Amino acid sequence: MENLLEIKDLSKSFDLHNLGKYIRAVSHVNIELKEGEFTGITGKSGSGKSTILKCIYGTYRIQKGSIWYDSKKFGPINLAQATERQMLYLRKHEIGYVSQFLNVMPRTTARQLVQQAILEMGKDQSFAKQETEMILAHFELDKELWDSYPTTFSGGEKLRLNIARAMVKKPRLLLLDEPTASLDHDSKRKVRLLIEQLMKEGTTMVGIFHDLEFMNHLCNREYNMQNGVFS
Repeated sequence: MENLLEIKDLSKSFDLHNLGKYIRAVSHVNIELKEGEFTGITGKSGSGKSTILKCIYGTYRIQKGSIWYDSKKFGPINLAQATERQMLYLRKHEIGYVSQFLNVMPRTTARQLVQQAILEMGKDQSFAKQETEMILAHFELDKELWDSYPTTFSGGEKLRLNIARAMVKKPRLLLLDEPTASLDHDSKRKVRLLIEQLMKEGTTMVGIFHDLEFMNHLCNREYNMQNGVFS
């Protein structure tokens, strides 16, 4: 494959039988990304932006089109037809996802969450400990919170932890779903620094943002979505 990711004629709809509604979320979406590129998607809430990321990540199954990804393990693979086992491997080792929301196992501390993400990559305990402390410090998460449960964190603290957990793995493909939604200016700057660093190291990214200023000089290309199609 010439590109790391090729989305061809992607369409996704939802049939809400109980409400008697048929909703077309996205139609005829085409995206190509080379390794190390960053594509940004803008648009109003409800325009279908997040649906694209969830189709790539395998959370949604699509009705039409293909999502070709050049996997390190599997070679070129159509994510729209990948098995659950293949998707679980890719999520653990190659494809990262950052959303506005933090879903965590109960009784798991912030430090444990990030360390587990690194250990999943086959790294040893010593490396995982060091990298965890570096990234938690980078996002200025108070040291007193490192061994606390994230359920007690503020929205901004949860979001910073969520970003740290995904970025510390340095995935080949990183999907960013409004990663700066509830962050202050300084936290946004730290996210941007890490994104720039990952891009230099070859991570390919697709990001959804309302903050157009944040995207400035960051994306290789930008798409605007309106009513499920690129305008």
